[in-house]
Amino acid sequence: MKILVTGGAGFIGSHTVAALQQAGYDVVIADNFSNSKPAVLENIRKITGRDFKFYETDVTDTASVEKIFAENKIDGIIHFAGFKAVGESVELPLKYYSNNLQSTVVLADACIKHGCNKFVFSSSATVYGDNDIPFAETMPLKKTTNPYGETKAINERILTDTANANKGFNVALLRYFNPVGAHESGLIGEDPQGIPNNLMPYIARVAKGTLKKLSIFGNDYPTKDGTCIRDYIHVMDLAEGHVAALAKMPQGVSVYNLGTGKGISVLELVTAFEKANNLTIPKKFAPRRAGDLAEYYADASKALRELGWQTKRTVEDCCRDAWRFEKNNSK
Repeated sequence: MKILVTGGAGFIGSHTVAALQQAGYDVVIADNFSNSKPAVLENIRKITGRDFKFYETDVTDTASVEKIFAENKIDGIIHFAGFKAVGESVELPLKYYSNNLQSTVVLADACIKHGCNKFVFSSSATVYGDNDIPFAETMPLKKTTNPYGETKAINERILTDTANANKGFNVALLRYFNPVGAHESGLIGEDPQGIPNNLMPYIARVAKGTLKKLSIFGNDYPTKDGTCIRDYIHVMDLAEGHVAALAKMPQGVSVYNLGTGKGISVLELVTAFEKANNLTIPKKFAPRRAGDLAEYYADASKALRELGWQTKRTVEDCCRDAWRFEKNNSK
């Protein structure tokens, strides 16, 4: 099978490409490098010993997507490409709605036109809104707390409506939590452009001395240590979850949480990083960040039951792998 991976040079996308190739799939990558770097592509080749076709393009552009489908027999899509910073989405909602929704519409339309019947969508736990924990796929979704999350919820509805209107078009909506870590080779990892919006690459850059101090947003949440609690999942576990969803996708629309099922606080993750790597991370507390919930984590039992997937790697693995990548990654 030939799989189109949009945003395949990005953090989760690059690890998923590696997992797909190691599972025997042929891969086509589309990425515009808005939050990734070209060097990632060669490092994926080093990890897998396999090549892939690459298109430097924006998948919001209909003509560009049509070219990909015209030149390749695409059997399935894994759609990662999109803006993903919660804080930025609050400040620039139109940027997020325009980009994140248009890309899904263009890709889904191409699938229907060309008979591509597998669509795996990179969704998010943010679609649950301020809900009871642990988040389960069966619970009604509440209003999301930020525009980024709202684009994920709307995209889920777009793909669900499309599947309902086109028999044979099958969709897996993967709601995942907080991916961290890096490939164990140290060749690919989370390497955002500019100042990181996510916690782990920020910690790693502080450890390396690229950034001076870690700001922890909020220490007055109603949690065990006052900092936010999240479900931190190793990116390779997450990548393997996408491969499992592609291989075992049921007919119609299916929804799966990809998480560990355990909540860890921001402060606990920082402490785990320090212990795993024998380092001290300079840190300070800062005001709460707009759009953040106090606590959430997954009920991931459905993915185990239906896909045979569960996480295998520990928080310590996440911290060691993230630091190995950061040390290897010259900026």
